[in-house]
Amino acid sequence: MSLHASDAAPSYRPWPALWALVIGFFMIMIDTTIVSVATPDIMHGLHADVEQVVWVTSAYLLSYAVPVLITGRLGDRFGPKTLYMVGLTVFTASSAWCGFTSSIQMLIAARAVQGLGAAMMTPQTMSVITRIFPADRRGRAMSLWGATAGVAALVGPILGGVLVAALGWEWIFFINVPIGVVGLAVAWRLVPTLETHRHRFDWAGVALSAVGLFCLVFGIQEGEAYNWGAITGIISVWGLIGVGAGLLVVFVVYQAFNRGEPLVPLAIFKDRNFSLANIAITTIGFAITAMSIPLMLWAQDVRDLSPIRSGLLLVPMAVLSGGLAPFVGRLADRRPPRLLVGFGIACFIASLVWMWRAMTPDDPIWHVLLPAALLGVANGFMWAPLGSTATRNLPLHQAGAGSGIYNTTRQFGAVLGSAGIAVLMSSRLAALLPAAGGHSSPSTAGVSGHLPDVLKPGFSQAMGESLLLPAAVLVVGLVAAMMFVLPRHLAHGASEPESKEPVTATV
Repeated sequence: MSLHASDAAPSYRPWPALWALVIGFFMIMIDTTIVSVATPDIMHGLHADVEQVVWVTSAYLLSYAVPVLITGRLGDRFGPKTLYMVGLTVFTASSAWCGFTSSIQMLIAARAVQGLGAAMMTPQTMSVITRIFPADRRGRAMSLWGATAGVAALVGPILGGVLVAALGWEWIFFINVPIGVVGLAVAWRLVPTLETHRHRFDWAGVALSAVGLFCLVFGIQEGEAYNWGAITGIISVWGLIGVGAGLLVVFVVYQAFNRGEPLVPLAIFKDRNFSLANIAITTIGFAITAMSIPLMLWAQDVRDLSPIRSGLLLVPMAVLSGGLAPFVGRLADRRPPRLLVGFGIACFIASLVWMWRAMTPDDPIWHVLLPAALLGVANGFMWAPLGSTATRNLPLHQAGAGSGIYNTTRQFGAVLGSAGIAVLMSSRLAALLPAAGGHSSPSTAGVSGHLPDVLKPGFSQAMGESLLLPAAVLVVGLVAAMMFVLPRHLAHGASEPESKEPVTATV
């Protein structure tokens, strides 16, 4: 049965469908951060060292970031509901595997499979929003998607701390199993089976993008672990990054001259707002990942807070982000996106600068809660308008490709943020704590034990100054947001939504 997007809601209830997808999306976003708080317990339980346990997170992020470009396209070919449910099945089964594993090597392997499941799911959530919500009402849907991403990144450490303290580290994975089963049931029942598009698959593009992204992401993500030097006798970190960047350049050139059907249709970048939104989301992904690491190290090493209490510092951010999302979602359908996104990113920059000044060894803890609250305002105003602006003009048959690109750039920004903040923290600690010994390494600071009082002022200064890096990167995102053009339905009056391609759904 053929339905126009503007008439879609009464036929297959887009809001219940979106809520069904949000269950899985929330779960995979939590697993991006939940492991960090369980690191000491995993090391003790599996007799692992720091280098090994870092790979529990790295394997997940790597296998999550690299395939997203491809899985978005697969959603167009086989249907977003199908890909989402396969991905959720893989994610749920590998979560059980993670909990039952008895060695660090098997845990790393299980986390890699879990990341692959997440990569299959993520682009489909955004693709379904693009296809079942009309463009002039997509902001409210994106507000839920954005609030889920923002809140989940903060809930992860809090939930992880509670589960580890009460039940053991295995339960940060076991908890996914019942949630995944429920998510599968509601997705099967509520998510519509949308029309598929018979793309000819670009296997050369798949190979170039996968290998290029793997080399680039691995080199950036693990560069600090290898001291930015040799990985093996013949391969260096910078050589791997160079190979990855070169392959991606070849990939883009190949896509431009591919006379068949390219994996990434470069024509969608002709939409100015889509291109600018990808720049902005890259900087936001960078900043979200980068700011949490020095904040958590400061809270635990300087203020001697437990992992649970450290996570609670971000509660004002989570509450305000979730509370503002419906309000901002309605605004996103009626107000120029550059004003909303620009305001959100400006609040993000201000909160990081404010937090830098508040992170001291002696000031009351509530001084940090105020910039954390401002960060919640920033999250509330960034995600929904940015997501709806990125997808508003996408042709429906390219919704999967577009959402795959958008989520790839977000994940790539997160990888850059993790690597960049590690380098800067090491640099600032070396400068401010020249006699700190083992405490000068951010990779060991969180597990090295009590930080001597004499080192706390310098450590606090190093962690606070590190927040200026994500603040500076966000300036690029702010400039991109302020260059958004007014969407057509706003330029012509909100009562005249832009025309849509027909959507076909099997109910």
